[in-house]
Amino acid sequence: MNTQSTAITLIGVPLEEGSGRKGCAMGPAALRIAGIHETLAELGHTVVDSGDLRPALASDLADRADAKNLQIIAGFTRDLEVRTYDVAAAGGFPLILGGDHALAMGSVSGMARHAAEVGRPLFVLWLDAHADFNSPETSPSGNIHGMPVAFFCGHAEIAGILPKDRPFVDPKRVYQVGIRSVDPIEREQIAKHGVNVFDMRSIDEQGVGAIMRHVLRTVKEANGLLHVSLDVDFLDPDLAPGVGTTVPGGATFREAHLILELLSDSGLVSSLDLVELNPFLDDRGKSARILVELAASLFGRRILDRPTLAA
Repeated sequence: MNTQSTAITLIGVPLEEGSGRKGCAMGPAALRIAGIHETLAELGHTVVDSGDLRPALASDLADRADAKNLQIIAGFTRDLEVRTYDVAAAGGFPLILGGDHALAMGSVSGMARHAAEVGRPLFVLWLDAHADFNSPETSPSGNIHGMPVAFFCGHAEIAGILPKDRPFVDPKRVYQVGIRSVDPIEREQIAKHGVNVFDMRSIDEQGVGAIMRHVLRTVKEANGLLHVSLDVDFLDPDLAPGVGTTVPGGATFREAHLILELLSDSGLVSSLDLVELNPFLDDRGKSARILVELAASLFGRRILDRPTLAA
């Protein structure tokens, strides 16, 4: 068990413009109300809440139909890239409270810069119902929350949001688990670039334990850093309804906790996103509380330590 105390910095990202649906901007507040700070502190970690990002519009960029709300998303991306990098470079653990999944363009890019500076490869564990490997040229909707993986892998350059010479993540170091909704062109792109995809059938056939042991062994052998990006819709919507992009047949409560417990045991995780929580669509804070419980599993809580959730 990984019981080492960690210096965690909470970074709120009240971003909803990437999803095309309002509500995710309330996600950071809902996670705080659900007790994420107190829960992690009770596990023995040092937790600092740095508040919410309030970026200015990226007025140097022009909004466009194939990448909606570009100016505000670019502002968040630039600020979050710097904030994530600064926390990691100082030896801390950036925990990003979202906010829609477009924010991963900033958080993963910041971790990629840090990984390049310390000379270690960055791996990304993408727990999500969607592959998010669209670009402005391929996206059916133009919603940027469907583009972050392609962006931080260098295959969706969106109007110069970040410098073109920034460090990218090798697509072969991206592991997507729980995938069950992929656009046709996305399917071609993830196969072309070698993204590792374990869809729900893979989970059914292999089990999450075998999948995670493979991923963690690969990261450890490469002496890599591991960024985990957890989308609420990774979970089955009956379990976590507070998300605007529900897809039936998601992970169960125990499957999700086992993944986070194995990640905790490994001691390899260096940063975490909690994204796409939409409290407006939730049932009495159910999804927010489950995300906090999953974060607690990552930071050392085990079954015998877990309190009973109130109805």
